Amino acid sequence: MIDQRTLDFLKTTFQAYYQSLSLEPPDRFGRREYAFLFFGGRGMVRHLAFEKREFLGNFLAERAPQHAYYSSAYYQHPDAPTMTEKNWMGAELIFDLDSDHLPNADKMGYVESLAAVKKEFQKLVNEFLLTEFGFKEKHLELYFSGGRGYHCHVKDPAVFDLDSNERREIVDYITGRDLQDTLIFHEQVTGRKSYAGHTFAAGKSLKMPTPEQAGWKGRISRGIIELVDEIKKSDDPKKKLQDYGVSARDADRLVQELSDERVKRIKDGLLDQTKTIRKFFLNSALRKTAVALTAGETDEPVTCDVKRLIRLPWSLHGKTGLQVKKIPLDELSDFDPLKDAVVLPETPVPVSVHEPLTIRMKDETFTLTKGDQEVPTYLAVFLLGRKNATLLS
Repeated sequence: MIDQRTLDFLKTTFQAYYQSLSLEPPDRFGRREYAFLFFGGRGMVRHLAFEKREFLGNFLAERAPQHAYYSSAYYQHPDAPTMTEKNWMGAELIFDLDSDHLPNADKMGYVESLAAVKKEFQKLVNEFLLTEFGFKEKHLELYFSGGRGYHCHVKDPAVFDLDSNERREIVDYITGRDLQDTLIFHEQVTGRKSYAGHTFAAGKSLKMPTPEQAGWKGRISRGIIELVDEIKKSDDPKKKLQDYGVSARDADRLVQELSDERVKRIKDGLLDQTKTIRKFFLNSALRKTAVALTAGETDEPVTCDVKRLIRLPWSLHGKTGLQVKKIPLDELSDFDPLKDAVVLPETPVPVSVHEPLTIRMKDETFTLTKGDQEVPTYLAVFLLGRKNATLLS
């Protein structure tokens, strides 16, 4: 639990930010439901609506919520107390990528996980939404979540009326769910032999699609070739394979089976029938090229929810103090959340750091030792919100 003095400091800091904020509310803001969590509060306050932009701005400035949300859906009566009474009118298509969804997420630090999840987000936006689904740039809004990930709002009118099942089909495609090897590869006879006047297949190989092919066929082919190159160029190919989730025994077998001749055949489009290679390459190429939208098989993605609450643009994340920052598409590759989403002041704040920590924020590297020290307000809020430090009087 965060002590009351810390809660008061965080609320005062957030309040100063919201009082100086020139708010850019979401489009159709009067048709949205809003919801908030407050410092020291015990639950979410929701089913709120604002008729005018200044009403929303005044609410944020007066109440200084710890977390602010709004609906991806549009409603006829957004402040009605029940979902039925709200009268749903449509919803944006929302993609919420969180570093918790990544493989080996528990082994990553905060900064490392931010870099990894941005790569997934770029893959989602560039390879799937823009290229394969053909959405126009003007219909995509990209945001850093303020915490551990990124949001993409698809605002193409063609998606507004999609129901949960139709949205789930989009998720299943992007994640490659239930993709079968028989849909990607086909068997090819590699030789024939004759016996007693009859001709038989002497051998078979799996024919890979070409990297230039559209959709999952080309994507899997490109992924397999990248995997082969990674493994062959690695100083420790067994460890590289184990990083992909291959058991130590199977890693030994794969290294032995990936001879130079076999690698050449793979790059020529022939994937040998050995079960070990067939299973590894399909599963690993799928994991490499699909987008991690969920934390597991039973996790229901945000995308499928037609009444989802999502973080309010320009608001502050209550556990980091970072801004829910809108990102122009052409600036995504260079976007640095620990620089570009830092909006709180540099005023020194005394804190007691619990454990040694090194972090870079606003182009400055902070090497913090355990104990008492002064840090800028933006770093203090980050440390306090993540419970890495205690506020000093």
